[in-house]
Amino acid sequence: MKIGDIKRVLILGAGTMGQQIGLQCAMYGYDVVYYDLSQEILDKALRRVAKLGSWYASSGRLTEEDLQQSLARISATPDAEKAAQDVDFISESVPEDPGLKGKVFAQFNKLCPERTIFTTNTSMLVPSMFAAATGRPEKLVALHFHDTRFTNVVDLMPHPGTDPAVTQRVHDFALSIGQIVIVLHRENSGYVFNTMLSSLFTSALTLASRKVAAVEDIDRAWMGVMHTPMGPFGIMDQVGLSTVWTITDYWAKKTGDTQAQANADFLKHYVDKGHMGFKTNRGFYSYPNPAYTESDFLSGGKTGS
Repeated sequence: MKIGDIKRVLILGAGTMGQQIGLQCAMYGYDVVYYDLSQEILDKALRRVAKLGSWYASSGRLTEEDLQQSLARISATPDAEKAAQDVDFISESVPEDPGLKGKVFAQFNKLCPERTIFTTNTSMLVPSMFAAATGRPEKLVALHFHDTRFTNVVDLMPHPGTDPAVTQRVHDFALSIGQIVIVLHRENSGYVFNTMLSSLFTSALTLASRKVAAVEDIDRAWMGVMHTPMGPFGIMDQVGLSTVWTITDYWAKKTGDTQAQANADFLKHYVDKGHMGFKTNRGFYSYPNPAYTESDFLSGGKTGS
């Protein structure tokens, strides 16, 4: 059920996560508007949202009637002023750059009603890094979604300047769209799950960039011992290699860690070739039938891309 004072949700950034978050909100009765830099980007995003919704319907997650009603609640515009009109709640999923996030929020601070709550879906940054730049730091909180196709866990992380009443409203909103809310009591880069996942990524990338073992064998080691359907490099493909590279490169430069920079450079080799992972059908593996799904992958019979 919707909570009464939030009716219209604005999604800043119509990439994969923005698409998923917007549809999730629409499925639970909220009006959703997507904003991005061009109509071309938005048209492509809306097609993908419809495709995702159809997959939900085919898997029994939605009825066909519910799907059509959900899609009818969704609109999109590259006009920032139009996008901000009557918005109660923002979910931001722009690239992992604190300067960019602050700039985008500052733009919408001037356009949105005073009541509008700002949330960021940042994976590894913390909201205090750009809270002041937003113009309404007391109304900013991190609400981080994982892949909504497979999980309904979200991280809720206020910064020291967040109004506790805002944190509570965002908590209630997350519950209203069917999420399990993990509340953080202090800022932590990577929240809870991503902190653990980033350690896995770092270990895997270090092994690969130092040429200790091949990508496929690193994944085989994890899959074989942990009995998971994919290894760390398969997971990176699902997250998106541009996202993993951006985060890795940012922290490498911020800390001056030479191994972290070597890991970022290893990823950049793939990004420069346009091999972004699942979304481009090519990353460490080729899609839609990645080698790690084949029955003989663990025995060494299949390789990645």
